[in-house]
Amino acid sequence: MLDLKTMKSALEQLEEERKIPKEKIIEAIEQAMAAAYKKDYGKKGQIVRAKFDMETGQTDFYQVKIVVDESIVRIEEPAEGEEEQEYSVQQDGDERPRFNPEHHILLEDAKKMKKGVELNDEMIFPLEMKDDYGRIAAQTAKQVIIQRIREAERTSIMDEYGTKEGEIVSGVVQKIERGNIYVDFNRATGVLPAEEQIPGEFFRRGQRIKAYLYSVEESPRGINLRMSRTHPKFLQKLFEVEAPEVTSGVVEIKSIAREAGSRSKMAVFSNDEHIDPVGSCVGQKGTRVNTVTGELGNEKVDIIPWSADPKEYVANAISPAKVLSIEVNEQEHKAVIEVAEDQLSLAIGKGGQNVRLAAKLTGWRIDIKGTGGEVASTDGENVNMTEDLSEEVSEDTDK
Repeated sequence: MLDLKTMKSALEQLEEERKIPKEKIIEAIEQAMAAAYKKDYGKKGQIVRAKFDMETGQTDFYQVKIVVDESIVRIEEPAEGEEEQEYSVQQDGDERPRFNPEHHILLEDAKKMKKGVELNDEMIFPLEMKDDYGRIAAQTAKQVIIQRIREAERTSIMDEYGTKEGEIVSGVVQKIERGNIYVDFNRATGVLPAEEQIPGEFFRRGQRIKAYLYSVEESPRGINLRMSRTHPKFLQKLFEVEAPEVTSGVVEIKSIAREAGSRSKMAVFSNDEHIDPVGSCVGQKGTRVNTVTGELGNEKVDIIPWSADPKEYVANAISPAKVLSIEVNEQEHKAVIEVAEDQLSLAIGKGGQNVRLAAKLTGWRIDIKGTGGEVASTDGENVNMTEDLSEEVSEDTDK
């Protein structure tokens, strides 16, 4: 006999803590009971259903038959030795399944029992409750129930976290294994791979962590939540939290180039001429940008105004260096910038980082000239400099 009080308590707990509706679990119980009954007492092709009463604990079993006629099934007697064959076996190209009295009922017979019955309707017949329907059936039911509850929980988690893909999520560090950080979200576990972590950051077990949820995948082993703190979208979402103008869409983040943990460049544009896009992201006395950089381990963030004019956009992107002149080749998507000699180190940046980020941000190949001639070029990934200048930039930017 089922302990109804314990079962009700368990259902309420599952519904409250794991967000699995009671109806889904009761449905799983009924299907489990029907499967167990059919395994022990059912016949080939039989459709068995169960109805479980949570108030009394009683389970009633029913057999379902589908209403058919000769247009749907083949009505014939099985040949000798064919009793164990499938009733759906085709014969001589005839795709109709063979009539199975445990699965089908002829329309003329169904009409004698119920008025208005039509083809493909279901007819329900009560099945007797067996006295020895006990331990084996209960064990079978238990296994199926556990499986169905897991499936229902997986669906529930997928429904919840699927809508959070592309957003910032917050959880507690559960464990750190081989450089990967596993994050507990109560109902699910996320993973922050080593390559998606900001260099130099360290987390300990029990610490709360924020990250960008870039992938929610369903696998045979469960729901996989993939997170990142190096993704450019993580920077964008942090500004959406801090700057209402970005959240509302008045200020747009047009492009982001990021070298996580070190430096990023972000191009912004305002749809309202009365609102300064850069000022909106920086905030009063730098409060907004400082909050973001604090979350990113003091990663430097350059915020520049986006422009539809390539010359203006590329010149803005190379900041903090001041540009003397700029030439653009639309066909080759290349820009040649001239700066004063004392601006070279700023324009190029340590290890070419500033010009490299500017190229990634704008999508343009950028060549930089000092008053003494061309000194650096980039295709967005690599920066080529003369050996003497490389040493000069490294020394200047280290000061």
